[in-house]
Amino acid sequence: MLSIKKILEKYSLKQLALYFLKLGYSGFGGPVALVNYMHRDLVEDRKWISEDEYKEGLALSQLAPGPMAAQLSIYLGYVHYGIIGATLCGVLFVLPSFIMVLMLGIAYKLYGGLSWMQAVFYGVGASVIGIILLSSYKLTTKSIGKLNLESFQKNWLLWLFYGIGILITVITETESLMLFIATGLIYMLVKAPPVWITRPKNASVFVVGFIGFWTYEAGTLTKIAWFFTKAGAFVFGSGLAIVPFLHSGVVAEYHWLTEKQFVDAVAVAMITPGPVVITVAFIGYLVNGFAGACVAAIATFLPCYLFTILFAPYFKKYGNNQSIKAFVDGITASVIGSLVGAVFIIGTRSITDITTVIIAVLAVLALLYIKNCKEPYIILISAIAGLLIKMI
Repeated sequence: MLSIKKILEKYSLKQLALYFLKLGYSGFGGPVALVNYMHRDLVEDRKWISEDEYKEGLALSQLAPGPMAAQLSIYLGYVHYGIIGATLCGVLFVLPSFIMVLMLGIAYKLYGGLSWMQAVFYGVGASVIGIILLSSYKLTTKSIGKLNLESFQKNWLLWLFYGIGILITVITETESLMLFIATGLIYMLVKAPPVWITRPKNASVFVVGFIGFWTYEAGTLTKIAWFFTKAGAFVFGSGLAIVPFLHSGVVAEYHWLTEKQFVDAVAVAMITPGPVVITVAFIGYLVNGFAGACVAAIATFLPCYLFTILFAPYFKKYGNNQSIKAFVDGITASVIGSLVGAVFIIGTRSITDITTVIIAVLAVLALLYIKNCKEPYIILISAIAGLLIKMI
């Protein structure tokens, strides 16, 4: 493990915190894109985080419930700066999108709707698909292998897990925790069976429970706290996975929002940077004002924070174990496959005609061939294009 002196030579806590603050207000594209930005910036370009540390964080963020990108930011903050780093990076990553969504919620209440936003989302949604499609490709080639025969032959089992992850996600429209655990265990048993398989020893079992906020207080805030705590504590995977759970509660069970309001809430999350799950703050604001937004956001993100910092020490302690590495590799393959499956699902809902196809393709080409072209610029241009197309 790196000494504190060597760590500080690489980066300070302030530098890391400012990075996640910037990612929070400029990182578009949902969980697939966000986790790739973290890899590109922190592992490849700045070399603050090692490849193994990143992969451990990615695996843990899928094993624990809650929004994946936020969990990964918490873990990467924890790697060299412990609980303080985890807390600071997690809060700063979520805060910008929370403020943006809150402001949009105020505008929504004041003006009674978001008709202009549908036009914006028409363009933005298409370009976002292009961004996350390119991101998922890069993540695939980096974590599993290049798309060639040699890689397929060498890493055939990982590619199998990858394909199964895509297939199950596309069919069920959710990410499967049991799939991730199973692929990790299978790959571990094939590549590096642990000693305890043949010589079992006593093992500790950690059970983590989380109870809703303010359960002693009656009223809407209590219901919001309990419902969104369940959303954060029991829904695994990316922002896509939490949407059906939110719909069943806020629309069908509690009748807090209409169908149109719920769709608008998801649209707000998609056109703002940061984690898609921040839509909970928009929903909370519509239901019960500022207090509702705060309680919904805290209740959703706190469980994943607790799970991450509780399990992070064990990932760091045993991360160099070959069996653990094989377990992580197996999980990573199915995790990335599931992310690609999520891209397909979101794409079928955002790419609706030839115009959106063109926008998505142009977004990919711009990122590939235009020097210094950044994702926020593409999002802005796409938003303007959507407004112009819908106004004509």
